[in-house]
Amino acid sequence: MCADTPENTPEYKDTLNLPKTDFPMRAGLPKREPAWLERWEKIGVYDRLREKEGRQPFTLHDGPPYANGHLHIGHALNKTIKDMIVRAHQMMGFDARYVPGWDCHGLPIEWKIEEQYRKKGKNKDAVPVVEFRQECRAFADKWVNIQREEFKRLGITGNWADPYLTMNYHAEAVIADEFMKFLMNGTLYQGSKPVMWSPVEKTALAEAEVEYHDKESFTIYVKFKVSNADHKHAGAHVVIWTTTPWTIPSNKAVVFGENIAYGLYEVTGTPEECWLSVGEKYILADNLAADVFKKARLSDDQYTRVADVPVSELADAQLTHPLAGAEGANGEWDDIRDFRAAEFVTDTEGTGFVHCAPSHGMEEFELYRDLGMLEQVITYNVMDDGGFRADLPFFGGKYILNRKGGEGDANKTVIDKLVEVGGLLARGKIKHSYPHSWRSKAPIIYRNTPQWFAGVDRTLDDGMGDYGDTIRERALRSIDELVKWTPQTGRNRLYSMIESRPDWVLSRQRAWGVPLTCFTKKGALPTDADFLLRNPEVNARITAAFEKDGADVWYTEGFKEQILDGLADPEAYDQVFDVLDVWFDSGSTHAFVLRDREDGTEDGIADVYMEGTDQHRGWFHSSLLQACGTKGRAPYRNVVTHGFTLDAKGMKMSKSLGNTIVPEEVVKQYGADILRLWVAQTDYTADQRIGPEILKGTADSYRRLRNTMRFMLGSLGDFTEDQRVDPADMPELEQWVLHRLAELDHQVRQGYKSFDFNGVWQAIFTFATVDLSSFYFDIRKDALYCDGDTLNARAARTVLDILFHRLTTWLAPILVFTMEEVWLERFPGDDSSVHLIDMPDTPRDWLNEPLAAKWAQIRQARRVVTAALEVQRVDKVIGASLEAAPVVHIRDEAALAALKSVNFADICITSAISLTGDPSPSDAFRMPEVDGVSVVFEKAEGEKCQRCWKILPDVGMTPAFPGTCGRCAEALAD
Repeated sequence: MCADTPENTPEYKDTLNLPKTDFPMRAGLPKREPAWLERWEKIGVYDRLREKEGRQPFTLHDGPPYANGHLHIGHALNKTIKDMIVRAHQMMGFDARYVPGWDCHGLPIEWKIEEQYRKKGKNKDAVPVVEFRQECRAFADKWVNIQREEFKRLGITGNWADPYLTMNYHAEAVIADEFMKFLMNGTLYQGSKPVMWSPVEKTALAEAEVEYHDKESFTIYVKFKVSNADHKHAGAHVVIWTTTPWTIPSNKAVVFGENIAYGLYEVTGTPEECWLSVGEKYILADNLAADVFKKARLSDDQYTRVADVPVSELADAQLTHPLAGAEGANGEWDDIRDFRAAEFVTDTEGTGFVHCAPSHGMEEFELYRDLGMLEQVITYNVMDDGGFRADLPFFGGKYILNRKGGEGDANKTVIDKLVEVGGLLARGKIKHSYPHSWRSKAPIIYRNTPQWFAGVDRTLDDGMGDYGDTIRERALRSIDELVKWTPQTGRNRLYSMIESRPDWVLSRQRAWGVPLTCFTKKGALPTDADFLLRNPEVNARITAAFEKDGADVWYTEGFKEQILDGLADPEAYDQVFDVLDVWFDSGSTHAFVLRDREDGTEDGIADVYMEGTDQHRGWFHSSLLQACGTKGRAPYRNVVTHGFTLDAKGMKMSKSLGNTIVPEEVVKQYGADILRLWVAQTDYTADQRIGPEILKGTADSYRRLRNTMRFMLGSLGDFTEDQRVDPADMPELEQWVLHRLAELDHQVRQGYKSFDFNGVWQAIFTFATVDLSSFYFDIRKDALYCDGDTLNARAARTVLDILFHRLTTWLAPILVFTMEEVWLERFPGDDSSVHLIDMPDTPRDWLNEPLAAKWAQIRQARRVVTAALEVQRVDKVIGASLEAAPVVHIRDEAALAALKSVNFADICITSAISLTGDPSPSDAFRMPEVDGVSVVFEKAEGEKCQRCWKILPDVGMTPAFPGTCGRCAEALAD
């Protein structure tokens, strides 16, 4: 019995080595993060990292965002992933460079300036083009500065003082120079073919500039009469179906399928309101006839199939356009329509016949191109604004779309005229997925216009044929031989796109961009050898002029004469004023960023391109095509792709739905580190979700990790080097922690190298919360708080120091602000920063698999003991585990020996423990998943130490320190 009772024992709290730190529990990130940003800028962290010598360069090339608005959550995801890649590689020993950049040319900016003009009643065409371009430049510059500050607030590191802009004079000069390489190597040509065209924006579009939305369209079934009198089916009608009535005036042919079964159908009755008459005959695909007549409101008993129509009979037929001979048509549609078989015709939808307007459909265009008949079938009925040419009978001046992109009057006018001339069998409406411009959100059309193309299958005369002689060959071989894809599905997606893509449409009929710097010979045809002026000296003059004054000089009076002076007759050539597709701009960035800058790369090739999955048809795609045309290979070694960011329910974010998450608001509420942690917690290779509840969960994970770091800081406050213990002299528990660190070091580095941030975070977080907080810290708190100068206490502090250096540097690429705060709490100083430190090397000889296997057994047994004691605690038999002294039955002799070789009572945080190999009683506590371990509960014997709270028989045996156990008395004496 202890001589001293709790009432008359001294207060020992102040003798404990409790954690001491000013590191706050509450982070206060929104208010504190800006100060760290200022500090990093003041001490020049990014520039100081560049001064580290002897490092292998590592370059992530930034895919340029567009400079025309505030950041959205996709921007935050994208830039944070890039930042983690750069920071992690820097801390793994590389010279990791990051030059941020912006796309500055193109229609979105031009569109904004035009909107401003419209509000002021100003006519864009009345403004000098250079003045208009300067307004576009000022608009882009404004948004570059705004976005730069928004990116920096997210903790993104990089050369912010000297970013790249596609509108910088040097960039414009290089873009023009890269274009002129296409001019010189035989890739460039002018052609006329249907391209995706935006009537609202009055320009051609690339596939990457198009998105698909549901659209309600008119559908019409149109009659083409078999007109040759000697034909077996003379007077019958072939029926076509289309969702674009406006293309009927441009119809030049009808095609059928060679393997489709066709029949001749006769109308035997009609309802009251119907465009069909009894006795009329129609040729239709048998699989579709019933559906066609249903659309015409005929019942099954109002028509009958009267004959087969073999394909051979179709081939002999001549068809007339429904508007042929119409009064006022002026003979516009009187020619016989071409009628032939085509492979793309099916009998799964429509009528089994396809109406061909090769000026407005790629399949039809290619069919007649291959037949050598384009001159007979190409029309120019639709102008750049989507209106019919003024002199087109009946339809001149009608518009496919109105000014805002809504339904114009062209479709209705065409339908009404067809009804008037008896050319319509049925009509209706259909809701279907339809291409829209992603900028104006208006529907687009296919329109045949003269454009400039890069031929992807043209043999290149450039001496760079290591990976093929055409752009397509080089691109496909690059994809498989030179590039690593994360995830691998990115390779499949881009490969299939390159494999089947048509020639690249380079030209846009706009003003704000880099012009197609070439000249065409007056009077020559595009097919003539001398149609394009190919002169290296002319090209050099253009590049030099752009380098000095920017691309605006192309539009100044007398520029053609100045450039051609003494090299070619200016009067003999026309100057091209189309501008380059902005994807050519961004596709050329490898040349003026990677190749030309001092912080670029020696070979002009990036280690990583990283963007969203939409860039398989965008920047990844255009960069690959452009570089294969000018460098002979891909400009990247790794391509990393992230998915789209959705709301918490998995829906696409939309202002109209009110489900958008704005980065600025998240930063204001939680701080940028929480947003960065959300990025690290997601599998970015798929679509990710974000919402208030998800962010709350992220903040909770953050708090748990912060508590782990706070415990380490508090326990290391008085740690000195003379307390350090050599790993070989440490207790097994510390050696096991070092083993886990060696395992984790490999996992973290491999994860960062393979861009697996979710894997890195989960590994570190699980280690910090499960292995450390719930196990190691829980066990060693007793030694840290209560021991004097013991091996256990010194070894524990040594391990905590080792943990500190690794956890802070491992996590610094993710939690850039918090790890800086943690670091400065321990290592303050004007020039101190965790971001100037490398991840420390972790000795491989810390790995100890036999020890790890042994401690896996120990932890399994501990689980059973802990669960058994929890039952007693819930039943209020005990209040804490230190009140227990359980008996643990271990069936396996080796496991029993392992437990006996360590202080298992300390590991289980009990005051005592008994280990036995005897058979356990039937009422012993067991866990089904842990075989061979059972626990019999016993209370600890003795008195409660008033210092460490263990219940031990030796409490009160040291008069100098009443109410303490022998261990605590010894610590107090020291």
